[in-house]
Amino acid sequence: MRSKTKGKSYVQLEMDENHQLPPTNHNHNRCLSGRFWCIKDICGMFCVFFTWLLILYAEFVVLRVILYSHPNKIFSVINGIIFQTLAFLAISSHIRTMLTDPGAVPRGNATKENIQKMGFEEGQVIFKCPKCCSIKPERAHHCSVCQRCIKKMDHHCPWVNNCVGEQNQKFFVLFTFYIGLISYHSLFLGINHFISCIHGDWRTCTVYSPPATVVFILFLLFEGLLFALFTSIMFGTQVSAIWYDETGIEALKKEEARWVKKSKWKSMQAVFGRFSLSWFSPFSKLSPPGKQHSYLISV
Repeated sequence: MRSKTKGKSYVQLEMDENHQLPPTNHNHNRCLSGRFWCIKDICGMFCVFFTWLLILYAEFVVLRVILYSHPNKIFSVINGIIFQTLAFLAISSHIRTMLTDPGAVPRGNATKENIQKMGFEEGQVIFKCPKCCSIKPERAHHCSVCQRCIKKMDHHCPWVNNCVGEQNQKFFVLFTFYIGLISYHSLFLGINHFISCIHGDWRTCTVYSPPATVVFILFLLFEGLLFALFTSIMFGTQVSAIWYDETGIEALKKEEARWVKKSKWKSMQAVFGRFSLSWFSPFSKLSPPGKQHSYLISV
């Protein structure tokens, strides 16, 4: 049995007279005339630009320092294409995660008129977020950065300047996947080139001076190792959360499952769609979420 003290009845949601709803703004957290979702958070925007800067640095070292002067041109071309493809997919996944609405609940929709339109009956218990005055769907949590309730919210990630939720979790998983791949690829290329220069002639293995080359490669190896570990762990936790149908917040709070859990394969399909190559594409269209009966839930 759910505690009745956690929710409000239909009558209670007719509102306390001294409690005012925030004005509904359909372009809240949106930019370019509402076309894209975007969070105006200074810390998040700094993390986004820093992420792009690190990817550009890896591009410079791999393409200019390592592959440009490599004696085996076939090796250079093949690895250059692989690295560029993975980097393009990683950046695309990052942008899709950042600019996709994660599943925000409309602000200020806990009004008598909306409740009547949704077909709730008098006496039914409805749960409302006191911070954004929204009828709170099942498994939704309020994000203090986005200032919205997010459906099936996993966590807020400053590296993508957005919440990871119902509608953009696939893109976040792909972002960690492709960043992990280019990190491991960078480690392979950096170590291979460093060994080649040691056993060969430093003046012919790179267009830069030996000290500069050493600094470039060492920082690339440090960056690659750091992000390979970080994204591998993040990718594993995300796939595990999807597989067991439990978000990061739910696991952290040890919330009791009040929803009907999907089978493991159905949980994967709910995020990625039916299995195909589109699972690995940040450009594929998201399948619309299933019918939700989710407004009678606990906070």
